[in-house]
Amino acid sequence: MFERKIRLFRLLGFEVGIDPSWIIIAILIAWSLSTGLFPFQYKNLSTRTYWLMGIIGTLGLFLSVIVHEFSHSLAARKFGLEMKGITLFVFGGVAEMKDEPPSPKAEFIIAIMGPISSIIMALFFYGVRFAGKGQGLAMPVNGVLDYLAFINLILAGFNILPAFPLDGGRVLRAILWGIKGNLRWATRITSQIGVGFGILLIVMGIFNILRGNFIGGMWWFLIGMFLRGTAKASYQQLLIRRALEGEPVRRFMKTDPTTVLPFITLNELVEDYVYRHHFKMFPVVEKGGKLIGCVTTKNVKEVPREAWNSRKVGEIASECSPENTIEENTDAMEALSTMNRNGASRLMVVKKGRLVGVIALKDMLKFLSLKVELDE
Repeated sequence: MFERKIRLFRLLGFEVGIDPSWIIIAILIAWSLSTGLFPFQYKNLSTRTYWLMGIIGTLGLFLSVIVHEFSHSLAARKFGLEMKGITLFVFGGVAEMKDEPPSPKAEFIIAIMGPISSIIMALFFYGVRFAGKGQGLAMPVNGVLDYLAFINLILAGFNILPAFPLDGGRVLRAILWGIKGNLRWATRITSQIGVGFGILLIVMGIFNILRGNFIGGMWWFLIGMFLRGTAKASYQQLLIRRALEGEPVRRFMKTDPTTVLPFITLNELVEDYVYRHHFKMFPVVEKGGKLIGCVTTKNVKEVPREAWNSRKVGEIASECSPENTIEENTDAMEALSTMNRNGASRLMVVKKGRLVGVIALKDMLKFLSLKVELDE
């Protein structure tokens, strides 16, 4: 999800960005506030005022989510966890931790800091509202402050629900982890609760839509779908991480990869290699075995078909880079991350700049399937 994020700024060493999905949801939130909530609560204001309130309220929510995620990130840093950054996406945000928390205590503190920060934000906005009461603040200003205080309380209350991967689910996971000493078991239990809670929200959403509350029902339905999906995905990610962490790339690589020479034509590449071996990437080597780079079906597609008989592989091959190569002792999780980030299914494995093999996504998935089955 987060490989396509739009980077905004850095603060306290953390990179903050937004997933494109956040733009869509921000527009929907501004529209809901401007045409639904604020006109219902505050009568006889102009359309322009309602939209201004809606936009400012959305930006305030944006700020509130950032503060919420920053609290997680700062707590994680205290426990020595490496943070990739903070990304806002559909229905909220996430502090991207590279690894799982090292202990139940760390998990508990990192998780609980989110709801605590949201409560503090709610008190802050209520405090500003109260302090400005004697100053005669305009109704639209009071309306936005009331909304931001209320929405932060909602964020705190919703996140503290014991449904993984919500903060409350992580708190419950920390408790179960501490009791039994089994992170995988604790994650499975809390993920199942998360899936069940997501289904409940979906049913509530459909019920509200049928009763005529389309906007409210739509939000319940979408949040339920999202929570159900992320709860299942979170458990699967833990299984993948536990199965692949510590496994070196050399365990999965093919040591006799099919390579191509730089002077063959693109037509020969397609007919004699792509259609025969069914790979999308081939290492390109010279006769002496020196690795030049790699050629992919994507590279070939960028060349007009009528030129395939005249163009050589060496002319379009991509040079070796961290996007298509990896060292043989690298952790398999890093290889999987590289594949995911670049949309690749194969990587060249190198040792001191020389090709020693090729690692394929399908081989890693076969290993993962077998290991999870045996562990079960």
